Amino acid sequence: VQLQASGGGLVQAGGSLRLSCAASGRTLGIHYMGWFRQAPGKEHEFIARIRWRDGTTNYADSAKGRFTISRDNAKSMVYLQMDSLKPEDTAVYRCAASTISVPTTIPERYRYWAQGTQVTVSS
Repeated sequence: VQLQASGGGLVQAGGSLRLSCAASGRTLGIHYMGWFRQAPGKEHEFIARIRWRDGTTNYADSAKGRFTISRDNAKSMVYLQMDSLKPEDTAVYRCAASTISVPTTIPERYRYWAQGTQVTVSS
């Protein structure tokens, strides 16, 4: 499975961005797609995940009410709509795919990773 994330950029606080993640290859084995972010000097932080089969979603507290994860199975795409962005949202955002049927927020449980896209929110 290959993943490619895109859509990052520079935005002012309060603005919006939509991240995209394109999956290719053997995607039939994917159970969950997730978005993580990593700020300089910090660990990967779980943001949101979506179950590939039925679209069930789950969010970190930091994302609830502001971010929305969605998918387009036909296009093998996952999106992260980010609204009301804050400077503390600044990080490299990466999508990841899990082939484990149990939902998880642990980065190590996600087998495939995109390279990431930079999101910078200015105050």
